[in-house]
Amino acid sequence: MNEYTYLVALSHLPTWRIGRINELIIKILQEQKLAFAEFFESDDKTLWSTYALNKKEIADIAKAKQELPNYAYLVDDLFNQGFEIIPIYSKEYPKTLKDNLRTTYSPPLLYIKGNKEIFHREKVAVVGSRNVSAKGIDFTKRITKKLVEQGNVIVSGFAKGVDRISLEVALENGGQSIIVLPQGILTFSSGFKKYYQGIIHGDILVISTFHPKLPWSVGLAMGRNRYIHGLANDIYVAESDFKGGTWAGVVDGLKKIKQFKMEEYRKIYVRYANENEKCANNILIKQGAIGINDKLEIIKDDKPKEQQQIFF
Repeated sequence: MNEYTYLVALSHLPTWRIGRINELIIKILQEQKLAFAEFFESDDKTLWSTYALNKKEIADIAKAKQELPNYAYLVDDLFNQGFEIIPIYSKEYPKTLKDNLRTTYSPPLLYIKGNKEIFHREKVAVVGSRNVSAKGIDFTKRITKKLVEQGNVIVSGFAKGVDRISLEVALENGGQSIIVLPQGILTFSSGFKKYYQGIIHGDILVISTFHPKLPWSVGLAMGRNRYIHGLANDIYVAESDFKGGTWAGVVDGLKKIKQFKMEEYRKIYVRYANENEKCANNILIKQGAIGINDKLEIIKDDKPKEQQQIFF
């Protein structure tokens, strides 16, 4: 069995926090300087004394060891279908993701298909509600076109509404996009058929952080939002509800900008909404997001009368 088999087994340990999995991977490779196969040969005493694993964690490792043949088959299946696996310690892993989420939240590995060079270009996410208003749709189209003209890669969560619109506008205007899946990569067969030409021409990169066979679920969709924001240098919000994925993603993103002191190089822009619009955009602006109006101008102090031009 190759190293990817053991890595996949470690990356999907049940109920383990991402940060805990990353800590273990770092300890195995950097501190103990072992191959994953050697780690899986460790006895319970070593797992406790060297790796500080508790009783439940040791049991989880034992169960993962029993499932290694299944993981070996899964890895072979992925490679045979043209997928790649990029671990967090690889030079091919996107620096933006690690800078924005750190080892506490960065996924231990990425399952991908497409042009992985896209990872290392300037990336922006254009996000918003599934049931977006006409104003939100217009803003999404115009801001996406402008960002593509600047040479930015558009990060899309492939959800109905703003995500799907920004993806299509990017491709229509000769841009590139990263599709971040809310499901396992082996369950996206219809999407791979639809975007086959974009993938083989190097305009689309599809990624998933979840077990390859997991189907779409609300929980995975919510979890996926963190990685949309994590991959992007900046985020543009066309429209947000008062709850749900867009709201949670922006609130979490604003929190991490303060937590990791990224104010100087990471921005979250939100479309300033009119008083009669039923959306949470202006609340997010008051919480620290940067407001921009319909002319794509920055709004100072949350007031549309005081503006300065965004330098496109």
